Amino acid sequence: MKRLTKAERKNAKKREKKNFRQAMEKELREHRSSFIVFYTLRVLVIVSLVRQIMLRSYESAFFCILTLVLLYLPSWIQVKLRIELPPPLEITILCFIFAAEILGEVNAFYVVVPNWDTMLHTLNGFLAAAVGFSMVLLLNDDERLTFDLSPFFLALVAFCFSMTIGVLWEFFEFGMDWFFHTDMQKDTVVNAIYTVALDPTLSNKVVAIPNIQDVVINGESLGLGGYLDIGLIDTMKDLFVNFIGAVVFSITGFFYARSKGTKKTPAQSFVPSKKSAERDYLKQAREENGAGEEPEKEA
Repeated sequence: MKRLTKAERKNAKKREKKNFRQAMEKELREHRSSFIVFYTLRVLVIVSLVRQIMLRSYESAFFCILTLVLLYLPSWIQVKLRIELPPPLEITILCFIFAAEILGEVNAFYVVVPNWDTMLHTLNGFLAAAVGFSMVLLLNDDERLTFDLSPFFLALVAFCFSMTIGVLWEFFEFGMDWFFHTDMQKDTVVNAIYTVALDPTLSNKVVAIPNIQDVVINGESLGLGGYLDIGLIDTMKDLFVNFIGAVVFSITGFFYARSKGTKKTPAQSFVPSKKSAERDYLKQAREENGAGEEPEKEA
């Protein structure tokens, strides 16, 4: 293979960046519905960013910048991996990002809106199951064999993938709370404790402390109306609703796979597919700019 000069490599990189930028612009405008949602959310995020900077809330400003980057993620994935996300899936991902970062973190919906975190974890379970389901289909190179796979196997992979993502996220939350003293695992007020740690006989008997109305620490009442559970209940609730979301998609994905994609189910709107030639905008940009299928590499 011909060895490229430093100038040729530099020009090739510039050309590839230009190709990718052109492909991203086309991808963002491919579906009118998802583009309108993307553009609207981007404007809202920019307004929020300006507001947070004026308030000198730089941590919240960071979340706004992060959200702006994440909003481009669905289009980036479609261009880079050459897969097609159905508009309902793309719109759901965009709204999920906005709800988690801007509404949840910046506007404190996790605290002021009841069950906001629960709703997002349920949706996350559904979306993660869709990703797991799609990975099996997309990683199967021979499209003729795609639906020869057992529908039950596809549903099981989707469910297991979703639950794995849910568990890994809870590991992340625990790690952030433990090492950086955050409060990602939100605490819960409970009114009873059942523990063997208070058993004076050390015989593994459960000691019950019911009707807890207050907790006093260093002589000062917390005024919470009960005992403050540190994260455990929140974690188990998150995993449970993730389980519900995973089950819902796995069931509908099972029927979608059993019908070989011919029967309309909710899964159909959330299963990506390989890009067709007319929608492979990166390949088209390379051909238009004379770059070929892939950028030339140094030998």
